Amino acid sequence: MLGIDRIMGARGQDNGGIYQFGIPRAQPVTEQGMTLPPPMGSAIGINFQPTGFDTAAITGDFVLTAKEVNPVIGALKDAGIEVTALHSHMLQEEPRLFFMHFWANDDALKLARGLRAALDKVDIRKEVAHDK
Repeated sequence: MLGIDRIMGARGQDNGGIYQFGIPRAQPVTEQGMTLPPPMGSAIGINFQPTGFDTAAITGDFVLTAKEVNPVIGALKDAGIEVTALHSHMLQEEPRLFFMHFWANDDALKLARGLRAALDKVDIRKEVAHDK
């Protein structure tokens, strides 16, 4: 999984055979004045499940502001990653967020590169941001 970590710019974690990433947004998210920690829905969740020697199924969701939605859709589409849903989870969060779910099954490193291209369109914490 080191190749995937290198491409993603973050370290994933094995959870029962699913390799998971939790990538926090750069700015805090609040709901009714209370800060939402990344594990409670304000972080991007990405999962890799091996489906063959070099292949994986990926799924998860991007947590996006309105201006990030179309650029992320384009990056995912260019990588052959299907957008399966776009919706909101909260009612009064700041900034206003949209959750974009995705899915694909292909070469794991190719998919990681596509996800990285999409992450480069999002305001994420610097420790997982690549030089653009």
